[in-house]
Formats: sequence, C-alpha cells, structure tokens
Amino acid sequence: MTESVAKRLSFLDRFLTLWIFLAMFIGVGWGYLFPGVVNFWNKFQSGTTNIPIAIGLILMMYPPLAKVKYEELGEVFRNYRVLGLSLVQNWIIGPILMFLLAILFLPGYPAYMQGLIMIGLARCIAMVIVWNELASGDTEYCAGLVAFNSIFQVLFFSVYAWIFITILPPLLGLKGTEVNVTIGQIAKSVFIYLGIPFIAGIITRFVLINVKDKKWYHDKFIPKISPITLIALLFTILVMFSLKGEYIVKIPIDVVRIAVPLLIYFIVMFLVSFYMSKKVGASYAQSATLSFTAASNNFELAIAVAVSVFGINSGQAFAAVIGPLVEVPVLISLVNVALRFKSKYFPLAAETPVGVCQIDCK
Repeated sequence: MTESVAKRLSFLDRFLTLWIFLAMFIGVGWGYLFPGVVNFWNKFQSGTTNIPIAIGLILMMYPPLAKVKYEELGEVFRNYRVLGLSLVQNWIIGPILMFLLAILFLPGYPAYMQGLIMIGLARCIAMVIVWNELASGDTEYCAGLVAFNSIFQVLFFSVYAWIFITILPPLLGLKGTEVNVTIGQIAKSVFIYLGIPFIAGIITRFVLINVKDKKWYHDKFIPKISPITLIALLFTILVMFSLKGEYIVKIPIDVVRIAVPLLIYFIVMFLVSFYMSKKVGASYAQSATLSFTAASNNFELAIAVAVSVFGINSGQAFAAVIGPLVEVPVLISLVNVALRFKSKYFPLAAETPVGVCQIDCK
C-alpha cells in the first residue's frame, strides 16, 4: 500500500462522522431535488429487497466478518453470563421498551405505532457489526451474538409480532392488526443480510490462512479490505436517504413524530446495556459489543415485513423506513460515547480506538 493511499484512508477514518452526515445531507437533497433518483433505485428492487442497499450492506459487513477468529467463537457461547445478558437485553427489554414508547408517543397513529413496534422486534444482525468495529468492540463476541440473535429471530419473530401487534394493543384500548409473516420469509432476510457475508468471511479466512498464514492474513490482507466497510457504509446511507429525501422534506412533522421515540429508544438501550454489562464484569470490548447489539435493530427485516404485510405505501412501511434514518446518526454518535466511556471507565483497556474520531475523542 502506498504512502498516499495510507494517508487518504487515515483521513477517511478520522473524519468518518463528517462523511456520514454529509452523505445523509447529500442523499436527502438528491432525493428531494431529483425525484427521478427514486425510480432509478427502484429499478433494482426484487420483491421487498432493494438490491443496491443489500449489496452495500453485504460489502459493509464482509471485512469485519472476515476478521473474526471463528475458531474462537466457542468461547462466546461458554460465557453464560454474557450470553444471558444479551438475551435479556435483546428479547425482553428491547421489544418491551419499543412497545411502550410506541403506544406512548403514537396512540393516535396506529400505522406508525405498529411500524415502530416491528422495528423493536427485529433485533440487529447487520449494521451492529460496523458500529462494533468502529467502537473497538469484541469482534468474536459480536459475530457470536449476531448469529445467536439470527436464530432467535427466525424462530420467534412471528410469535413476537402476534403478541405485540395483534394481542397487546387491544388490551390497552388501541387498534391491533394481524401480522402474517412466515419463518421462511424471515430466514430469507437473515440469509441475505447476514448469511452471505458470514459465509464469505469464513471461506476467506480459512482458505487464505491455509494458503498463506495467520500473520499475512491479519497484517496484509485485512488492512487491504478494511476500507470497503467505510465506503460501503457511505454508499448505503446515500441510497437510503435519497430514497426518502422527498418525504423527509415534505412531511417533516411525521418524520419527527416517529424519530422522537426512536431516539429515546436507541439512547436508553445503549446506556442501560452498557451499565448492565459493566455491572456483570464485562470488559470494555464486551460491553461495547453487548450495548450496540442491544441498541441496534434489523431495519431490513422490519421494512420487508411492513411492505409485504401492509404495502409499500403504508404508514407501517414509512415508520420502518424512518428507523435506519434515525439509527445511523444516533449510533455513530454513540460510537463516540462508547470510546469516551472506554477512556473514563476502562483505563486499563489497551486497544487503540479505530474508525470514528480517533483524534477528537481523546
């Protein structure tokens, strides 16, 4: 790698927060000023899957998943305390908190309320890998917990949707709706956004280590593919925000109405999870991983379910789409919060922060 390239990548890393907000701003302006861009991206739609976004997410997750030491994943599942805490955070606290925020802030907007609840039920299996990477979290724990959440998602998402959207709202005097989503539909979403990069990461690691060695793999190969994550992240953000740029500008009140409970959810889940993780004795890397896993959501699944059940122009689908538009800036800000927590509450943590604000956060 030449010196000029190294400098350019360092510059990209150090000011990633700026690039993300710039990509969001350009995306919104692009979608609002040039509505035809929406038709362009929609040409690459297959069912409920937007192919450019899917490609962006897969490329975004490939380098972190190629870095995972899969031979050490067994340690994640042997630590029952950390695994149990992740289970409580993701499948008890998260869905209940989002449900309460949805009925508190959106009782007069049942479609938005249901869309918000679906976001809370879809636990993150994609972008959390990037947030974890940027915050210097534990790569192996992240891969293990994401795989664990994926299994639970396939098995229990339909049951959770029935409980939280069909059964509970009428008991509180609110409108309930039947959500028919099959295990097959959920499994397809999980395979696209997690299975493909997971398989690519596993094959890459074991094939190249066998051909070369671990030192070459981690010292030479991983640094070469790492910039793909940041470039793909910016591309994905640009596409997502351009698709909804017109709505963001034309109906900002509805966007804010949905964004407020989401903002509260992300911040509360992150802070509570970080506190709980530290209390059970988790290291900084483990605490960061647990917190971002709990605070993030699988917006791809939430959008796919909302579109297939309620229609692409439904309020539920609109609320689901607003989810990642809020999550991206909030979670990138929480990456910086995590790095501050590291220096303040984990003084013995020896890892060097990577990604966001390496200079600013010191």
